[in-house]
Formats: sequence, C-alpha cells, structure tokens
Amino acid sequence: MTPTATTHDTLLAALRDALGPRHVLTEPDDLAPYVTETRKLFTGSALATLRPGSTQEVAFAVRACTQAGLSVVPLGGNTGLTGAGIPQGGVVLSLERMTRLRAIDPVDATITVEAGMILQDVQDAAERAGLLFPLSYASRGSARIGGGISTNAGGIAVVAYGNARDLVLGLEVVLADGRVWNGLRALRKDNAGYDLKQLFIGSEGTLGIVTAAVLKLYPKPRSTSVAFVGLDSARAALDLFVFLRTRMDRDLTAFEYLPPFALGIVLRHVPGTVQPLAGAHGAYALIEAASARPDSDMREALESALGEALAQGLIADATIGASGAQNTALWRLREGIPEAQTREGASIKHDVSVPLSRLPDFLEQAGAACMAEMPGLRPCGFGHFGDGNIHFNLSQPPGMPAADFLAEWGRFNRIVHDIVHGFGGSIAAEHGVGLIKREELERYGDPVGLDLMRKLKDALDPEQLLNPGKIIARRVAGPISEP
Repeated sequence: MTPTATTHDTLLAALRDALGPRHVLTEPDDLAPYVTETRKLFTGSALATLRPGSTQEVAFAVRACTQAGLSVVPLGGNTGLTGAGIPQGGVVLSLERMTRLRAIDPVDATITVEAGMILQDVQDAAERAGLLFPLSYASRGSARIGGGISTNAGGIAVVAYGNARDLVLGLEVVLADGRVWNGLRALRKDNAGYDLKQLFIGSEGTLGIVTAAVLKLYPKPRSTSVAFVGLDSARAALDLFVFLRTRMDRDLTAFEYLPPFALGIVLRHVPGTVQPLAGAHGAYALIEAASARPDSDMREALESALGEALAQGLIADATIGASGAQNTALWRLREGIPEAQTREGASIKHDVSVPLSRLPDFLEQAGAACMAEMPGLRPCGFGHFGDGNIHFNLSQPPGMPAADFLAEWGRFNRIVHDIVHGFGGSIAAEHGVGLIKREELERYGDPVGLDLMRKLKDALDPEQLLNPGKIIARRVAGPISEP
C-alpha cells in the first residue's frame, strides 16, 4: 500500500485516539530532537513521532503504521553512534514513556523492566535490592535499556559479565505485524526450541521492537578498588592483563587502555582531572577489581597483584584509589575521553575489535598507516582492552578545517577496516552497524552470513518497514554516503 495524504490524516487521527494527542508529535520543532543523531552527523525526516505508553499501544501503533505502508523506526535515548535511530521517512516510535519497573526478584536474581527505562535507573533499582546490574557505559544517565539490548551494548564490565546479550534472560517484542511475542521468562536453562530472544538482541529494531526485558542480576560487590597504571607500551598492557586475569580471575571487572594522547587531552579539557602518575609513560591502563565476598579487600588484593607485576617488570608505576571519591576520579580519566576529543576538534571514529592477542599489533599497524596517510593526524586508540574492543579514533591535524578532515572518513575507514579484517576482527564491536557501517558490512561480511540475515529480515519483516535501511539492505538499495 502506498501512503497518501488522506491515508496519513486518517492514520494520525487513529493514533491520536489510541495514544492521546500529546503523544503524536508532528510539528517540526517537536520532531527535531527525534530525527537528529546525537553527534549531528545524520538528520532524518519523519511524518510523526509516536510516544506509546504501553506494549498494547506499541502494538497498535506498529500494526496501524505498517498496514498503511509507513516505516517505523524505534528510538531509545538517542545516544547511538551509528545512525541506527535516524528515520528516513515514516514514523519514529519513541519508548521514552515506557519506564516501568515491572518486577524484581532477589531469589531469582532478575529484574523485569520496560524498554524505555534509563540504564542508570535499572542499576539503581538493582542496588536498592542489594544486587548489581553490571551493564554500564558512559551514556548510562540517558541511554535506555531497550536501545542497549537492540544494539547488544558492551561497555566497561564485559570482562567479568559479558555484553547485553549475556545479561538478557527474556524479552517481550512487538513484531512487524503488530503481534506481541511474550518471551519474558526468567529461566537460566531453556532448550525448548530456538532461542528466539537472541534474534532481537543486536538487531537494532530491524526485526522487532523490544518493549520489555528480564535481566540477570548479580551479588552487589562489597569491596571495589580502582588503579591507574603506567606502562611501557600496548604490548606491556596485554602482558599485564593476562597476568591479572590469571591472578585475580573473576574479581577483575574492568581493564581499560589509554594511549598518552588520550590522557593528555583529558587533562587539558576535562575540568577537575589531575595527573595521576609522576612522569610520562608509553601507555596507561585503568583497572577495576570487585568482589561480593564478605571478607574481600580488593584494595589489598589489587595492591598485592600490582606489586608483583612491578617486581616482574610488567608495569612502570601505579596509583590505587584510597576511597570511593578517588576511584571515581580515576574513572573520570577514562570516561572523559569522548568529551575531551570533542573539545580537541573533529574525530573520525572506529569501534572495532580484534583477537586479544593481536591488539598491540593492530594499534601499531593502524596508527602507523593512518599517520602515513595524513601527516599531523593524531591516533587515539582507547577502550575496552580486556575484551579486544578498541575505539580507534583519529583526531584532526591541528589547524586543518574540521569539514575537510571529516570528508576523509571513507578513506580512513578503508585503511582501518582492512587492517581489522586482516586480523580476523570485527568492524562493529559494540556500537552496532546502523547506517554508518552498512556498506562496510557488505564489504567485509561473510556472503553466506549476509544471505542469512536477509532471509531473517524477509521472514520477520517482509515489507521491510521496521527500521528499513539499517544493518542489512535489499540489494537494490543505493549506497549510504560516509558522514
């Protein structure tokens, strides 16, 4: 069915009756926040933004829109970095009103929440019950859990707890035809057929719209310690991680890597940050250890492990937070990198992963290749070293116009992604594919895998109306230009 103006008017009237007039936004000023990507690299267009307040309203809205031939683009907190939530016509379906905590069960160690709940609120609800929801990343104060599930978000604690995929026990999903799949089960073991929830985790709303989830909880740590370490190189960082993984096992909850450039711009641009170590080093790592054991003393354990590492020549210097406030200050050095990069100038960003054993080689080769291509360019490869995920960002040469630099995004994609592919890595580690990496997935993806993705899309969304053009596109679609 081809939508017409009359169809649109009738549809909008029906949606206003079902959702309430205040929750069907059509004025340009009201639509603007819902059609612009957080970094303003993409701006889309939409007939309306819908703000349903329940699963039933989501189902009605999806059914009404798809029957009218309109595409539906789900949106969480709009903190994504790949353009996955940007509409290209149709309607935006914002889950911002669906924030209810449906249940929390300390015995099952589960929490059931609606998809629009802010990640920080999920964490706080778990903490009030004396438990931990470990998924965490810098945008936790505005990101919504449904978005984290739909992109299979990772973050800082993957070393100990895994990605979003590892933390979801059950889902409730609205399908393209408006039916609701109720898979909200809190079972750790369930082999009754296909594990359907895994189809929707990481699918970026292209196969169905997540409206609620049952999530795993863990014992709340009784002791947490954070250290900031100076190292000779990325290879020394890998040696240290392997040592700590053996020494501390599951108590090692985070291992984040920073090059000297990253620390330097944080100290220059992020208020309240201070130099953590005396002297300069070739690389840095932020390490967190935590334990729920009643007798645990993570500061003592981390101090002992780092003392042994120092004696073995694995590290050059280290400082350990002596309080919660000092731990937070050390984390600020890592979490402040995106803010500092923005203030430093334009960045070409890559979210990639390679096998852990190849990380030092990747950082060396990719950095050298990019600097050879553009003198004055400043590589900034940082991030979740312990799980092989590096945010390999490139800061513009001083004095170069930002627009001129960003125009080279495609060229540097090829350089970086060719190296990643050569190492057997992934061009989309934790931020997803969205619009920005769709053509890259076509270039580097396994042909059989891409064919399976298309078949899944055709089976669950035959009219291609759920977040169309994201991740995988029909072969007739044209290329997406680089931002």
